[in-house]
Amino acid sequence: MNMGSLLEPGMLVRHPQKPDWGLGQVQSNIGGKITVNFEHAGKQVIVADRIDLIPIYEPPKTT
Repeated sequence: MNMGSLLEPGMLVRHPQKPDWGLGQVQSNIGGKITVNFEHAGKQVIVADRIDLIPIYEPPKTT
């Protein structure tokens, strides 16, 4: 099982080979194709079998 199967819409990720793309937000994950909207590269479709996106976990916001 690859990491891609665990990614859900709204999660934040980074592309391991494209750090210049910046932070990305998962838009959809259908059939191993993950659509991500990156800060500096826009919307990209990532094939989960080829690229393991890196999940970014933000600490909860405190008020």
